[in-house]
Amino acid sequence: MVAAKQAPMGEITTLLGPGAQFEGKLTFDGTVRIDGRFKGEVFSDDTLVIGEGAVVEAEIEIGDVIIQGVVVGNIKAKRSIEIHAPGRVKGDLHTPSLQIAKGVIFEGRSFMEAAAGGLKPPAPAKPAQPTPVK
Repeated sequence: MVAAKQAPMGEITTLLGPGAQFEGKLTFDGTVRIDGRFKGEVFSDDTLVIGEGAVVEAEIEIGDVIIQGVVVGNIKAKRSIEIHAPGRVKGDLHTPSLQIAKGVIFEGRSFMEAAAGGLKPPAPAKPAQPTPVK
């Protein structure tokens, strides 16, 4: 297990650099960037950045994820998933906010789910009232 220290939002607290390989369970606070190879599980309420050239084979439960590399596995994000070119994702995505850029390869299913305490289902439409004829 790898743990990272708390840091201001947006500042990268941990980096798995190019050429590095890690297998296991990753939990962290703050922002973690992966530019190498990772296989296993990722759990955090914060931000994961998967850089161009990274290869991640994992089940991911995260606050936010930004993908430019390759991900094989399902992703559940509490807030958002962003996939930027030349990103490739093979797996199912569950998130209230999904952005997929032109040039991305996505193979899987996406489920747009409201965040906890977020959107309520729409109220049923009222039936149309007949207009009186004069």
